[in-house]
Amino acid sequence: MVVGRRIGATGTRTRHLSADLTPSGSGDEGIVLRLEAVTKRYGTFTAVDGIDLAVPRGQIFGFLGPNGAGKTTTIRMIAGVLLPTSGRVFIGGNDLGREPEEAKSRLGYIPDRPHLYEKLSGREFIRFVAGLWGADGKDTEERGQRLLQLFDLSHWQDELVETYSHGMRQKLLITSAIVHQPELIVVDEPMVGLDPKSARTLKDLLRTYVENGGTVFLSSHTLEVVEAVCDTIAIIHEGRILARGTLEDLRRQADAGEAHLEEIFLKVTGGDGVAEIVANLQDTVAP
Repeated sequence: MVVGRRIGATGTRTRHLSADLTPSGSGDEGIVLRLEAVTKRYGTFTAVDGIDLAVPRGQIFGFLGPNGAGKTTTIRMIAGVLLPTSGRVFIGGNDLGREPEEAKSRLGYIPDRPHLYEKLSGREFIRFVAGLWGADGKDTEERGQRLLQLFDLSHWQDELVETYSHGMRQKLLITSAIVHQPELIVVDEPMVGLDPKSARTLKDLLRTYVENGGTVFLSSHTLEVVEAVCDTIAIIHEGRILARGTLEDLRRQADAGEAHLEEIFLKVTGGDGVAEIVANLQDTVAP
C-alpha cells in the first residue's frame, strides 16, 4: 500500500537501467532488515532504547524523528558504522554482529555527508568501492558508467573528487552505493545538495530499484518527500518507535483524521504545541 501522494510517472527516467537496478541476492522470508531489541547507550544516556523493527522486501521504508531522537544512531548501527550496546541487526538474514562482511555486502549506504577519498577520480572511487565487495569486473565497470551518465557525471569521471561540488559528491556516493547491486539501500537525507533534476532522478532510481525487488530505508527531515515516495513509515522519538505503518495507519494511531504527514509527525512527537505557538507568532507579525 502506498503511503502518500505518489509522484506520477515515477521511474520513467530510470527504467532503461532496470537490469542495473535489480538486487543480485535475496533475503529470508521476505524480510530484508530486522532489528531485535537494538539499544545504544553512551554512558548513562540511552540514545536508542530496545527497537524492534522488520522491513519487508520491495518497499521504500521511511524513518522519521526530530533532532536527537536516535534516528541517525539507528541508521549508523544498521550500516555497521556503530555497534549496538545490545540487540541484533539482521540484513538479508545475516547477523551484522556475527557475519559483518556478508551482511554489509547486502547493503548500500548513503550518509547525509558525502565524505569521499578526494585523491581518487570519480571512476577510481566507483571501482574501489565495487572491489571492496568483490564486485569488480567488466559488468560492474559498465554499470558504473551508466549510473554516472544518469547523474551527468560522465565528463567528470576522470577528475579528482577534490574538484567536485557538494552535489556532485552526493551523486558519486549514490552511484557507489548502488553499483554492487545490494538488496538494501540505507539513505540518510538523500536530497541534501542535489539540484531539482538530480533529486527527481534519485526518486525515480529508488522507485525502479524497489519495483525490481530492492528495498530502501530512507530518513529525511523533508516530510513532503517521505510522504510522496514511502510505502511505510516509522516515527522514532527519545530512542523509541512511537508509531509505524502506512499513512492511513499513522492517521489512525494519531487520531489525526485526514492530516498530512507533517501534522501527524508533530502530534506524535509532541511538537504540535510548538507549531501552534509558531502559527500564533506569525499571525501576530502579519501585516
